[in-house]
Amino acid sequence: MIPLSYKTISQVSGPLLFVEKVKDAAYGEIVEITNALGEKLRGQVLDSSNGLAIVQVFGSTIGLNVGETSVRFLGETARVSVSDEMLGRTFDGLGNPRDGGPRIVSKHKVEIVGSGINPYSRDEPSEFIETGISAIDGMNTLVRGQKLPLFSGSGLPHNVLASQIARQAKVLSASESFAVVFAAMGITSEEANFFVRQFEETGALERTVLFLNLASDPSMERILTPRLALTTAEFLAYETERHVLVILSDMTTYCEALREISAARNEVPGRRGYPGYMYTDLATIYERAGRIKGRNGSITQLPILTMPADDKTHPIPDLTGYITEGQVYLSRDLDRAGIYPPIDVLESLSRLMNQGIGKGRTREDHRGLADQLYASYAQGKDVRALSAIVGEEALSATDKKLLRITDKFERMFVAQGVYEDRSIEKTLEIGWQVIEELSDSEIKRIKPELIAKYRPKK
Repeated sequence: MIPLSYKTISQVSGPLLFVEKVKDAAYGEIVEITNALGEKLRGQVLDSSNGLAIVQVFGSTIGLNVGETSVRFLGETARVSVSDEMLGRTFDGLGNPRDGGPRIVSKHKVEIVGSGINPYSRDEPSEFIETGISAIDGMNTLVRGQKLPLFSGSGLPHNVLASQIARQAKVLSASESFAVVFAAMGITSEEANFFVRQFEETGALERTVLFLNLASDPSMERILTPRLALTTAEFLAYETERHVLVILSDMTTYCEALREISAARNEVPGRRGYPGYMYTDLATIYERAGRIKGRNGSITQLPILTMPADDKTHPIPDLTGYITEGQVYLSRDLDRAGIYPPIDVLESLSRLMNQGIGKGRTREDHRGLADQLYASYAQGKDVRALSAIVGEEALSATDKKLLRITDKFERMFVAQGVYEDRSIEKTLEIGWQVIEELSDSEIKRIKPELIAKYRPKK
């Protein structure tokens, strides 16, 4: 079929072109836009009805002349070339090389929208991914095939934590290949340089694919960036049998771009101006994580989002929580106290933790130790709030003990260095040190035989 060109643009609205009298334009079809100077841009059909095609432009629409700009419909959907050679490379939000290297040429050219995993073929997420972060590995364990978002706030060190997880994450079996796909959306040039430098200096870039969409890039690119990253991850997982960790930062900037496009299309807004279909749109991204029966590879997602005004009920974290399997929550109070990473374990949750820990995966005392730490820390925080009112002198000996355990938990267990990579054995060892003041009879959450086996001897 010969691609058809049209010069029937009726309106340019933000990143959108409205093209009239179009015959049989398909949803998602790629178009080539040529301006009055002969310069070419790419775009994609967002909507097509009654001869009107709404095209989203991958680039700036400034200077597009309604009368002299032509739009050519290419008859194909957005595709990307994927290959093993993408490991160690850095790309922009549209998949073009940012590192000065050659473009990826491959026989594998696949649609970026991906294909949903058949529920019958979806395998149960299991097996432990070690991030080297005690507050995650010990208390909110990440499991292969899981989607576990990181809820943060403006100004909190989520980007530093994201780069640390990307550097340190690994599977415990040395015989299995592991890769990281890191996609950053709406970041500054300084942040982009930070990510690249972090991966290069630590040698982690060799097993990592970076997609960096800058704040100065058109917002339309942010809609494509996570889909390019996930398409790459699907190739690495299901064609090359790697276990892939996908880190998406920041999903809030993605949703802001979604809202901007929705407003340009004059759609009826939903909660706080976001489109009513945002839940479905986010699900098309998050649900691409998982494992497939009969395939050795897996995709694990760690989406990062900054909660506007630290509001957990905001539509973005709220809808994300419905789709994903828990959350890791960053606390502003812990950050102010100088604790890094400022992970509030009481606000965090990994719903699939039990499927990735225990004998043969981490250690048989893992679940009980985590439960004891949770209980002691929660009680200690209540005591801390009480002591702020009545004073520490008014506390009982037991309360003072819980207060010390709470301080040790935050300063020894949660807090660690930016370049400190703790093994799961080291994390559990620190956990036992935190509760060393408790007698055997006070440890209610761990089986007596496991206390005898794993408690350090004084």
